[in-house]
Order: sequence, then C-alpha cells, then structure tokens
Amino acid sequence: MATYTPMIQQYLSVKAQAQDAFLFFRLGDFYEMFFDDAILAAKELEITLTARAGGTDEKIPMCGVPYHSAENYIHRLIEKGYKVAICEQTEDPAEAKGVVRREIVRVVTPGTVMEGKTVGEKANNYILCITERQGMMAIASCDLSTGELYASSAPASKEWLRDEVGLYDPSEIIGDGALLDWLRESSSPIGKPTVYTPWDKTKDELGRKQFGEAAWVRLEPERRDCVALLVGYLSETQKRSLGQLTKISAYEPENFMILDPFTRRNLELVETVRERSKRGSLLWLLDRTETSMGARMLRRWIDKPLLHRSLIEERLEAVDHLYGSFILREDLKEALKQIYDLERLVGRIAFGSANGRDLIALKQSLRQVPAIKALCQASASTTLARVAAEMDECVDLADQIEAAIADEPPVSVRDGGIIKKGYHERLDELREAGTNGKRWIAELEAAERQATGIKSLKIGYNKVFGYYIEVTKANLSLLPEGRYERKQTLANAERFVTPELKEKETLILEAEEKMVDLEYALFTELRERISGEITRLQRLAEHLAVIDVYRSLAAVAADSGFVKPVLTDGYNMVIEQGRHPVVESVMSDAAFIANSTKLQQEEASILLITGPNMAGKSTYMRQVALISIMAQIGSFVPAASAEIPMIDRIFTRIGAADDLIGGQSTFMVEMADIQVMTEKATSRSLIIIDELGRGTSTSEGMAIAQAVIEYVHDHIGCKALVSTHFHELAHLESSLSGLSNYSMAVQESGDKVHFLRKLIPGAADSSYGIYCARLAGLPGGIIDRAYGLLQDFEQAAAEVASGGVERRSGQAVQQSAEAADGRVSGVAVQSANLSGGLAQAGLQGEAAGQRVLKEIEAGDEAWSGGAVLHQTGTETVKEAVAENAKQAWSAASPQEPGKSTAAEGVEGSKEAGKSTAAEGVEGPQEPHQSTAAKEIEGPKEASSSAPNEPPGNGEVVQLSIFGDELPVAKARSSEEDAKVRSILNMVKNADLLNMTPLQAMQLVNDLKMKAKNL
Repeated sequence: MATYTPMIQQYLSVKAQAQDAFLFFRLGDFYEMFFDDAILAAKELEITLTARAGGTDEKIPMCGVPYHSAENYIHRLIEKGYKVAICEQTEDPAEAKGVVRREIVRVVTPGTVMEGKTVGEKANNYILCITERQGMMAIASCDLSTGELYASSAPASKEWLRDEVGLYDPSEIIGDGALLDWLRESSSPIGKPTVYTPWDKTKDELGRKQFGEAAWVRLEPERRDCVALLVGYLSETQKRSLGQLTKISAYEPENFMILDPFTRRNLELVETVRERSKRGSLLWLLDRTETSMGARMLRRWIDKPLLHRSLIEERLEAVDHLYGSFILREDLKEALKQIYDLERLVGRIAFGSANGRDLIALKQSLRQVPAIKALCQASASTTLARVAAEMDECVDLADQIEAAIADEPPVSVRDGGIIKKGYHERLDELREAGTNGKRWIAELEAAERQATGIKSLKIGYNKVFGYYIEVTKANLSLLPEGRYERKQTLANAERFVTPELKEKETLILEAEEKMVDLEYALFTELRERISGEITRLQRLAEHLAVIDVYRSLAAVAADSGFVKPVLTDGYNMVIEQGRHPVVESVMSDAAFIANSTKLQQEEASILLITGPNMAGKSTYMRQVALISIMAQIGSFVPAASAEIPMIDRIFTRIGAADDLIGGQSTFMVEMADIQVMTEKATSRSLIIIDELGRGTSTSEGMAIAQAVIEYVHDHIGCKALVSTHFHELAHLESSLSGLSNYSMAVQESGDKVHFLRKLIPGAADSSYGIYCARLAGLPGGIIDRAYGLLQDFEQAAAEVASGGVERRSGQAVQQSAEAADGRVSGVAVQSANLSGGLAQAGLQGEAAGQRVLKEIEAGDEAWSGGAVLHQTGTETVKEAVAENAKQAWSAASPQEPGKSTAAEGVEGSKEAGKSTAAEGVEGPQEPHQSTAAKEIEGPKEASSSAPNEPPGNGEVVQLSIFGDELPVAKARSSEEDAKVRSILNMVKNADLLNMTPLQAMQLVNDLKMKAKNL
C-alpha cells in the first residue's frame, strides 16, 4: 500500500496540532496548503488550486502564497472569521538530515491580531473568556494589541453575560462550551462575525508569573480561573512572551450604568442602526480626540457610564476648565497631534514585532510629553493637575532611542541601516570596511575603463555571482587577451572576474554580513530594554488618553452650546430646553426645537406622550436618555440647564423590530423587552417605551398598555417616558398621581399639517397617520379612500357615542359610571369594531365585576364618600350600574323571549361573543346578539307604547347563559311605572360631559336607591 512522502507526513503531523485553523506550511519562499485547507483557501482567497504528488496514486490538492506577501492573505482569512497557524522551518536546511524540522510558531486568530486592517485604529479588538463556576459567572476580556485586560463576575445570569459581552463587541470568545453555544444561538447573524472556541486548558502558574502573586491572590476565585483560562489560550496560540499584559483591571458591574445591547442599539451610542456605521452615533459626535488611544477610551466611557457621583464630578471639573480655556485646548490639541498610538506601539515592542520605525514613533511621542505635562500643571484644574503629577515623561527611554536608532530606518530589521553611526564602535569599524571596499570597487571600475578604453565597462553585483566586470559584446574586441577570467555569458554582454576582485568581494561581504547581524543584535537589545519599561509606558499612555478625552468633550461642548449638568443623588430629573445632540448637529437648514423635561417624585415621574407620527416623540425620548448618559460619562449636555440624578439602568423599547430567525414577531419581541423591564428596573432606572401596545388588536393593545403603565407607576416607581397612539389612555392622568399627559404640538392649515416638534401639556386627539402616508408618497387613490373610510368610521363612532333619545338613557348610565371611576379604561368606547358596525368594548373580568355588584347592592359607603374604585383590568363600574338598571326593568315589566335589556350583564356579554358595552345597532338582530345600550322601549314589533315611555305589556325575557328557567313575568303597577319614568328622566337630564367624578358617584347612588324601591 502506497504511503505519503516524508514531507506530507510531516505536514499531517503538524496539521493535527491545529485542526481548527488553516496551516501555512513553509516550503522555500512559499507558504503551502494541502488537502481540504487548500480547497477552502483557494475559494476564500481566490487563488489557483493545483495538485502535487504525495506518494499515493491520487494527487494532493495544493495552493500557496509567497511568504513576503503572506500577511495580506492572513488578514483576509482573519476578516472572514478563520484562524491561521503559521508553520516555519526551525533549523538550517544546510545542516538538516532528511526533512527540515518545522513547527507552528504562532496561531493568528481574530482575537489575537496585533496589526493590520482587521485592527481598527480607534476601536479595540477584544478576545473574551467566559466561565461559570459554582453559581458564579466570570468574564475576562483582553486586547492583545494594547495590553488591556479586564475581569468581572456576577451571580450566574445569562442576561448579565449577554449585556457584558455586548459591551466589548468581541472578535473571538473562548471558554465553557455550553455558554458559547447559548451565545452563538442568541447572537445576531448579521452582526460582526465572532469565532467561538471551547477551551478548558487553564494555566494558573502562568497567571501567577505573568501578573505577580499579590495581584493574583487578590482576585476572586471565579475571576482567577477565567483569567488563567484566557492566559493559557493566549500562551498556546502566540507561543511567545505576553509582556504587554502587565495588570488585571478588575471591576464591579454595579459601579456602572447598565445598558443592554438593545438599549445601546436603539440609542445609537457607538454605531447607527441602519448602516452600522460610526457616523450619526453619539460616539461620532463626541469624538474629537487627536490620538487613537483617546478615541478608544472615549468609547469605553460611553459604553460604561459611571454611577459614582464623585468620579463623574472629577471628570466634569476638568471638562469645565477646558471648556472655558480656548488657548489651553488648542495648545493641548497641537501637542497631542504629534503623539502616535502609544498603547499599540508598546504592545508591539512587548510582543517582539516592533521595527525601527516603531521606535522612532515612540521617541517622537515621548518628546511631546513634557509640554503636555507643563500645560496641565499650569492650569487651574485640580483634576488636570493631578493627572499631570502622575505622568512619567520617560525622557530616559526617548534618549536611548535617540542615541541608537537612525532617523529614517528601513522597514525590515534585518537589512541593516537601522543603527546610528557612533552608537557602537565595532559596528562603525565594519561599516568603514564595507565603505572602503565599495570605494575600492568604484576606483577599480574607473581604472579599468581608462586601461581598456571601454567607457561602458562597469562593475556590478548579484547574490549568485557576487561582484563582476561586465563588457558589452560590441566592445569585446577591445579587451586585451587574458586580462579577465570569463564568468557568465549574456545575450548582449560578457561578465568577467579577476583574482583581486574576488579577494575584495570576500572582505566586503564578510563585513556586510557581520554588520547586519550586529545591527540586528543591537536593535533587539534596545527593544528588550524598552520592553522592560512597559508598565511605565502603559501608564503614560493612559494619562495622555484621559487628557485627550477631556479636551475632546470640552471642544464639543464649546462648539455645540452644551452646559455643565448638576448631578444629584436624588430622584428628580429636570432638563430645561433639552436637545438631541446628534440630530441637532446634522441639521443645517433649520433650528432644532428644544423641549424641557420634568420627572419629579412629588409631581409626575411618568410622561404619557401622545401625538402624530413624525412629530418628534421618539427623538424627544431618545434625547432624555442620551442626556442622562452624557452626564454620567462626565460630558456637558445639550440643554439650557440640567439636574440629573444617578440613573442605574436605562431600558428602551423604540422602533419596530422582529426576530424572524428566533421565531419571534415584532409584538413578541416588544413583550420580551417589557418583561425584562418589569423584572430588572428599580426606582433609579429610566424606562423609555415608544408606541406601547402596538402589534396586536386595538382592545388588547390598549389593555396591555394601561396595565404596563399602572405596573410601572404602582410597583416600580421609576422615571418613565411612554408614547402611544391610544389617546383614550389620557384618562389615566386623573387616577395615577405620578402621571402627566403630554403631546407634540401640531398646527393645521387647510389640508396641510405642520409638526411643531414642541412638547406641550395635555393629550392629543389625532395621530395624522393618513397625512403621514401622503407625505410618504402613497398613491392619491389610496389616500382619498383612506380619508373616506375614516369619515365613515368617525360618523359611526359618533352615532354609537350619542345615539337617539331612546339610546341615550343606557349611554348615560354607562358614562356616569365611567366618571365615577377614574381608572376605567377608554377601551370601552375606542375598541369598537366600526367596520362591522358593532362597537365592541369592555375589559371583562368576572371576579371584579361580582365584587363591584356586591358593593353596590350592599350600599357600600364608598359610593357616598366619593371613593374611587380601582379597576384592575377586569370589570368596569358601568356594568354594575347597568345591572341595577336591568334589575329595575326585570322587576317592572314583562320580557319578550329572544331580546336582552338595555343593560344586560357581563355574563351574557361573554357568552354571546358579540355583545357590547355601548351598542346601539339599528335593525333586526339575531337572538344571540345582545346589546348594552339597546332602545329602552323594547322591541318595536311587540310594543305600542310612546317612544319616551317604558314598554307596556310586551313580554321581554332576559336570556341566561346558565340554562336557567325563564323568569316568570310579573304584573306592573302604575306606581312602579312612575318610578321607572323617574329613573329614566334622571338619566336623560344628567349633564355627563360637565359632571365631576363626585357628582357622577352621587347620581349613581341616587339611581341605586330608587332602583332598590322597585
């Protein structure tokens, strides 16, 4: 049986160590790939797929890339979410016996890339490790390119884990397989590609050695395990020193405002929803940093607003001073412009990949530090002075680089020319030898031209033949016989050598080889010496980044007219003339309309906002959240003045969004978001819900909206902004002490509507949806038809609401009951099914209905005392009043089978399925179709009584859903007829529109007393 060649066998053995990565196998000047790697790489990199013999009958698939351009191909694979293992020759082929030994020298993964296009200048490239141990979850995040390492933990909660992972936007996640599977399933398929790698090889001893025993033992056990796992993975893949990892920055989640991924996305903190780009986000507005490390720090601040007021006040103090010091801002700006990305420069130095140009960039950056330090120390800001006092200028390191490295070194560290003249004596000697040798070559060339008379004669060099004398064929006849030794024949020339030339060549090449080796040794020595000062450089980079962020925030505040917020530990949030910072910045043809906000514990902590589409409700609610976040990162805010409390968490439900892949509709996603709000929100939270209750039927949506608002008001007690198109919910203002109605102002002019973008007290009465549809460009036929249908619906609703004289009695009883209970939902009228001609209403609940009936029948003192019943979303007081009226009719008149009374009970409504709380349908009905506001006279076909009088001898029978026997009709006396007429007159004469709740309760009580005497 045929076997693979020794080289292919070696490839397979190395490949076994990197099963989840492409193996770049070094063969000469190429990195080769074989088998499945070659097939997939050829497709992804769009390179030629070939084949070669490998010892078996079938050829082996193969493709390759040149080693000098491999970096580009590696980064292309990394961008696609792959890993690449680099296998190099680890012994000299000239000394090897058999196949040259090869080993994997590094595994490049998306989370361990040190440079290139995949590493954004102003964004971190994080690799995360997640673990769960004994009921505790831990997360460790590392940016290998900057040396940052963060660790945190919390009681096991997948929601907490999701929120933390969302903060870092990682390229790669390792750790517990079960948690990785859950994250993979719950992640968005259209977001940034993330590589998930189960990993369980912990290296505790390596962690102790890396960070020191003292720092290691201070970590909580679950965090220590997580960091050890991460360090083990980095050590395994990078196979070199991780000197840039010098400290572990442990943090407690409760020290920062919690912003879940949905909130960060809805508020567009670091990228926009549509394009997923930085432009148009809050980060884009605030980022005027001059350094890459400052830009990354600003993003971290936005991702994690602070909760400790004292720390925020420190930031605001520095921003405030720079805000008023234009010259200081500009001086700092000019100095910071000269500073390169210190964090990544230091990372490359520690990693051993920095070249001469990196060291020059470091030197130039360090030369700017003294000026920046002096500017900050001279300022009146205590925060800036403290930062300056902690800054290490690192002058000694800059001097070392100045003395050693040439001002314009080559890119490669192995080509020579990197070390300055005068730095090393032996190197200078070798350079002199090389220079003298080349000078001798030049002199020899001139002498030979003179001796031979051939002006085109030249002396050249290549790596194969070394130095040679080249003469064109046209001049060969001029050469004296035997002067030179022939070496090479070309098409148009001959190349020769002489013993003297070969001797000088040996001296020159020996000097150059030694010179290059010595230069490389001197450079690596300097690089390692600087690497020993990594901690100093990292601290300096952090201080410079902080100053850069302060200056950036101050510049934005000064140019945009922001003000310093007043931070409090209380409850109230008061913003005068607040503005949306990003929307305002992009408006060029109009001024932004500012709006004030007052969310106060003693007045209104919930604003119920109604108004048309496109009027600015969502913009307003977002701006309140953004102002809170800006204040808590230490920024000035877009307002005339702002009193901001410490918000521990912001919840947002803005915009329609579904999760088709997850099997969730828009409404289901909204309900899931609200479930998280109700579970996690505290009295210090801020809730923002846009268009609450959409996505389901009108009646159900309104019911859910009211129930959610009541829950937030009664149980959570936090600040909330809720917008809705259910204008009927405006009645909640009278029953919820902490809720106020607001709306977006609109000006109508003929058939045009002007959205004024101004928030005003009071509820709106229209959403102008059809007008917005016209603005969107819908065909005129659709718009006209929509307006026609709307008129029909409104006319039908008006008829249902007002009715004839006969129907008004039943309507009056219902409305008086609604006025008695301020918590009765507007669902009873609004949810009418107008297209079917039926006004369906009523949030039904049997238990609450029975409770209200019992209270009425027992003459509960709450009615006369003016108490307001609390409707729990189950039954309304109007049904109880209707029941009393029903009992009066039942006792006073015979009933006709198949027809229900004007105030039929809830039970009948539930059974029939088509009954209403305010129905007034004309014309014949099926026997099972009952009405709650039917003509009092009874069936026209069975009664000859006057229109304004109660029915006479016509038999009216109330249907029962319980299958009971029909009630026996009783004779009615003239005295009872008079009492019934008296009740009807009271109802007809009641001025319900101008009646106070107390007057309405008195009316209901009087009706109850008269009904009891029937």
